[in-house]
Amino acid sequence: MKVFSKFILLIALAVPALGQVSVPPMKIKQRTLDNGLKFVSVQDKANPVVTVQVWYRVGGKDDPVGKSGFAHMFEHMMFKATKNMPNEMMDRITEDVGGWNNASTREDLTNYYEVIPSNYLETLLWAESDRMVNLSVDAGNFKSERDVVMEEYRQSVLAQPYGQLFQYMDSLTFTSHPYKRGVIGNLEELSAATLEDAFAFYRQYYRPDNASLIVVGDFDESQLEKWVDKYFGRLKNPSTPISRDYPKEPEKTEAKLFEVTSKNVPLPALAMTYLAPPSDSADTAALDVARSVLAGGESSRLYQEIVYKRQIAQDVSMFNDFRSENGYLAFFAISSGTGSPASIEKVILAELKRLQDEGPTEKELRKVKNSLVTNILDRREDVNGKAVAIGNAIIYQNDATAVNRDVAALQAVTADDVKRVVEKYLRPEGRTSIYYTQEKAK
Repeated sequence: MKVFSKFILLIALAVPALGQVSVPPMKIKQRTLDNGLKFVSVQDKANPVVTVQVWYRVGGKDDPVGKSGFAHMFEHMMFKATKNMPNEMMDRITEDVGGWNNASTREDLTNYYEVIPSNYLETLLWAESDRMVNLSVDAGNFKSERDVVMEEYRQSVLAQPYGQLFQYMDSLTFTSHPYKRGVIGNLEELSAATLEDAFAFYRQYYRPDNASLIVVGDFDESQLEKWVDKYFGRLKNPSTPISRDYPKEPEKTEAKLFEVTSKNVPLPALAMTYLAPPSDSADTAALDVARSVLAGGESSRLYQEIVYKRQIAQDVSMFNDFRSENGYLAFFAISSGTGSPASIEKVILAELKRLQDEGPTEKELRKVKNSLVTNILDRREDVNGKAVAIGNAIIYQNDATAVNRDVAALQAVTADDVKRVVEKYLRPEGRTSIYYTQEKAK
């Protein structure tokens, strides 16, 4: 029945005569505990599973100065021992009962999430509350997890042909904001971190008033409320306030070009970025539509022009990295061997100008909206996807219920909206271009 319903939904999205899709809102319940913890829940009894997620407002931008990668390293440490749990117990109380767990760190957040059979809900609520305040920040755990993150850096950045280019996109796009440091860090600054730094970081950011607890799935509402009060309501906050004094990134007034090299670059590549508006801007929906028109798959304008017609690149993409303060709108392309970064950039700029002048066609607009809405609904098919959408709404839009308005926002975007945001944010003087090529042998 579920597959059939989804098939009908896709038909509705693809046929304009059926009109816009009406999406039932998630029935979100939320409250703030006396200690400042935000608690959000959505009951979903479709399957006997539940997700427990804790989203902290701490990420790469909060790394200590000169010690980038710290928030990411600390994410790893949170899976170690606490006052009441031995090392790796989070794996045992999830994986050994048929569930799973994971975590991620971004510029603005660190989140932890588990999906387990619903009869283990109380256990996971206790465990998450315990590691929020009782983590064992000791020398052994600190060294082992720092080594893990350093090896991750070697594999995902140094060993990958274009790994360092994505770091340059942060460090060269931003000049003042700590977003320029990225999230994964680097070997030198990870090595500079100390155990004392780790303990101070934990006491500063891992606390109830800096966290949102999200529970979605099969649960009894009355019982859940009692458990949340029992395990999280008793937690205390540190006496020191959290500092949020981030330098503001200045507006760009002239285009910049950087030419960088690396030993492991099979083919030249281009990265091109522009500052994005804050993630709670009303313009993000129109920018997502613009991105899809330009580079949303093989039928998009840039893919057709650069990869198929001119054959100067083997791939081209655009992604909108919205963050709490700014973020960036980025183009990325790898040469086919015949095109240079400069020639690829020239075509992208011409297509930007054409979209700015003419806007998308009605056919393009309908196609990309259908695709974007379908992707949103597909990601929310299970309890984890629903909770992740709520967490993103809390962090990036400061409102859990914003998750119920994003589909309507996309459907309301017009061709004129697309033209306006391309002209406003993808300005020639706001461009940062990076030509990434093979380092010449000496």
